[in-house]
Amino acid sequence: MLKGKDMLSIHDLSVDEVEEILALAAELKAMQKAGVAHRILEGKTLGMIFEKSSTRTRVSFETGMYQLGGQALFLSNRDLQLGRGEPIKDTARVLSRYLDGIMIRTFGHDRAEELATWTDIPVINALTDLLHPCQVLTDLLTIREHKGKDLSKLKMVYVGDGNNMTNSFLYGAAKTGMTFVAATPEDYHPDKTVFENALRDAEETGADLSLTTDPYEAVKEADIVVTDTWASMGQEAEHEARKKIFAPYQVNGDLLKKADKRAIVMHCLPAYRGEEITEAVFEANADVIFDEAENRLHTQKAIMALTMGD
Repeated sequence: MLKGKDMLSIHDLSVDEVEEILALAAELKAMQKAGVAHRILEGKTLGMIFEKSSTRTRVSFETGMYQLGGQALFLSNRDLQLGRGEPIKDTARVLSRYLDGIMIRTFGHDRAEELATWTDIPVINALTDLLHPCQVLTDLLTIREHKGKDLSKLKMVYVGDGNNMTNSFLYGAAKTGMTFVAATPEDYHPDKTVFENALRDAEETGADLSLTTDPYEAVKEADIVVTDTWASMGQEAEHEARKKIFAPYQVNGDLLKKADKRAIVMHCLPAYRGEEITEAVFEANADVIFDEAENRLHTQKAIMALTMGD
């Protein structure tokens, strides 16, 4: 169903397409662990445009393409004429003639959308300031591994900044029928349009989505508690101010007393211990968090295989 399509937002995926990605990711992970070759993208090339740097994104996409039988090209602003002012539409049309797919990690979501508009090959959103769909699909896979496949029975709570992760969790929860609560300070709620779109998506699955400013009320009986850095890339100048604003939203032992006793804590990394999460909580959930990190590889392989495969 996804062949030749862009993957810019979970909102753009059908419920069946989300399931297709998660099912193939689990299958590819099992094949990788068993040493079974799965060279689905033999001879294919992925261009990886990085306007924001990343450890996990680069290594997982590059390794994933290699394991799928293809190759990946790392393209920073220093490598592309984009960095010298060439219009996105010109770069897009050129790269379409060389590559089989493009991954972009950038700032404004409009840049990813414009790139997709001008290419005739699949574009994968590896992160924008608005959305982080690959990470949230990864997290859904990780939750299924630890809590079972029926996500509609689970309550997930996000605590912290209403950022690109929160926005994409709204879409992910909506598509899978989960109960999802975002607990953020008053002026840091998720994007309003994203929330409205997610509420409409939730009508199909029965997902229950809500926003609050009270983290302790939000995490009551939660099965999954998620957090992220308080200052995302590009917000470094706000770091000290944000530490004061978000201090009541730290994921710590006291907060987790309100959650289900079997609750898991997730973090997409990098984690700043002593800020959004305590050292003790991080280490108590390290197995889940590093499963989550590993699953970037398997989920993105599924996305590439489905969008770029023959």
